[in-house]
Amino acid sequence: MSHIDKVLYTAKTHTTGGRDGASRSSDGRLEAQLSSPGTAGTGTNPEQLFAAGWSACFLGAMGVAASKAKVTLPADRAVDAEVDLGLAEGGYLLRARLNVSLPGLDRAVAQSIVDAAHQICPYSKATRGNIDVEINLV
Repeated sequence: MSHIDKVLYTAKTHTTGGRDGASRSSDGRLEAQLSSPGTAGTGTNPEQLFAAGWSACFLGAMGVAASKAKVTLPADRAVDAEVDLGLAEGGYLLRARLNVSLPGLDRAVAQSIVDAAHQICPYSKATRGNIDVEINLV
């Protein structure tokens, strides 16, 4: 298990009603209605929130990796995250794919940035060995 030497930030949320409820951050910047996937509800779901958080964090990790490698990332870089909720082994499981776009960057350079970002990103570290993850350079 990893040990944090210095806390940089603590996210705090209050959620009620589970998958068909609402979630609000302590600073009021996030207010989300929640709906179960595949239902008629109008809210988001935990899988979408996880995908958004991971893809944003991964983009930041690519910035760190690129800076260390003295590479300029394209302005139109993007990560399309897909998080699957499924059943296996008698319970619910997640599976994820990050489809990374670094247009105009040499493919070998882009792949090295993606590989380094996957080692840097805290979401990647948290999921490593726990769920199936694919990181695709598209």
